[in-house]
Amino acid sequence: MTDTGEQYEASASALGYLFQFAKALHICIEQWMSGGMDWDVAVEAADDIEIQRGPDRSLIQLKQRAEGVRMTDLSEDLWKTLRIWAEAAKSGRIALAETKLFLLTTAELPEGSAAFYLQPRSSQHRDEDRALHLLREARKASKAKKGSLPKCFEAFDDLDRGDRPLQQSLISRVEVLGGTQDITEVRDALKGLAAFAVGHDAAKAFLARLEGWFYDRVIEQMQTPGGSPVTGIEFDERLSDLQRQFRYDNLPIDSDISDMTSDASHSADRKFVRQLALIGVGDERIGLAVRDYVRAFTQRSRWSAENLLRAGELGKYERRLVEEWQSRFAEMAEDLGFEASEEEKKKEARLIYRWVDREARFPIRADCDEIFVTKGSYHMLADELKVGWHPDFSARLMELLEPTEAH
Repeated sequence: MTDTGEQYEASASALGYLFQFAKALHICIEQWMSGGMDWDVAVEAADDIEIQRGPDRSLIQLKQRAEGVRMTDLSEDLWKTLRIWAEAAKSGRIALAETKLFLLTTAELPEGSAAFYLQPRSSQHRDEDRALHLLREARKASKAKKGSLPKCFEAFDDLDRGDRPLQQSLISRVEVLGGTQDITEVRDALKGLAAFAVGHDAAKAFLARLEGWFYDRVIEQMQTPGGSPVTGIEFDERLSDLQRQFRYDNLPIDSDISDMTSDASHSADRKFVRQLALIGVGDERIGLAVRDYVRAFTQRSRWSAENLLRAGELGKYERRLVEEWQSRFAEMAEDLGFEASEEEKKKEARLIYRWVDREARFPIRADCDEIFVTKGSYHMLADELKVGWHPDFSARLMELLEPTEAH
């Protein structure tokens, strides 16, 4: 049985990663809104989050703590962060003169503490000399012999060993922001930005897609040694494409749905499959029809679940599909007459289905022209016997289905 403490640690670690991802996405949107594409953002590269904008580099450490926690001069969050940056500066992995170092914490910064005096440069309270003095005094006063603090102190002391003392240089680059947004507040901010981008009604669905893409992209970056960061140009292309999909005359087509495959054998008893078999459509084309049906059914269901469809929109769309089919079906019946053979009926029926398969392109909205939506919707209608291909499809299917339904 898992220890409660272990469960807590695992949950906190997972929440920490989610916080990083959400904050990194928030930063990307802020960079995008500030104008210019000459920037990139990486997660868990040189730091929790790394921002490169032109020649300027910023490293960000994130600390999410419970309400009421204070960042004292011996806070492990503060000293662990200083250790990371001290070791990176000493080894030359970061050039202090070209790098800004940010510690973002949800904790409070007690007045008169080192962190309090390391607030952003715009703050009237910033006093780097006072902050450095307090850190040195706290380090001397500490009686810690175990845990993480002794190693942090050692890394900080090591900065001033050698010909080039670096403690002052490091502190001059550090900015501490206390009481910052936690993950819930960051996500609320993201929802607000999404509403600004596409409107309140579509904000949740828009954000879910943007987060899905961004998180997959960051995981890819983290899993690849030296993985490429998310660039401003890349982010602009993705966000702009999503905005286009959520415009008034469009609907989003999700890649996980458009890439779906299906096993036709699982749908062998469906009415739309029986309709195709009735007119002699081959197995391969039936398999493609099943794929279109599954994609259209899944995408339409998602639109409905996310309230992206207007009242009565699906009904109006299906009515148009049925009416487009009716004129062609009626013309076929006229041309065949009452004396047509079964082979003639199947031949003409296959022409009707060929029209659906190759030519029928009726977008549900003007700019939502994904082919599987039309084709799959026709198969959904065929499954409900609202449309058909064989001149006698309704009667024939009733004959085929009666034994099954009776059973």
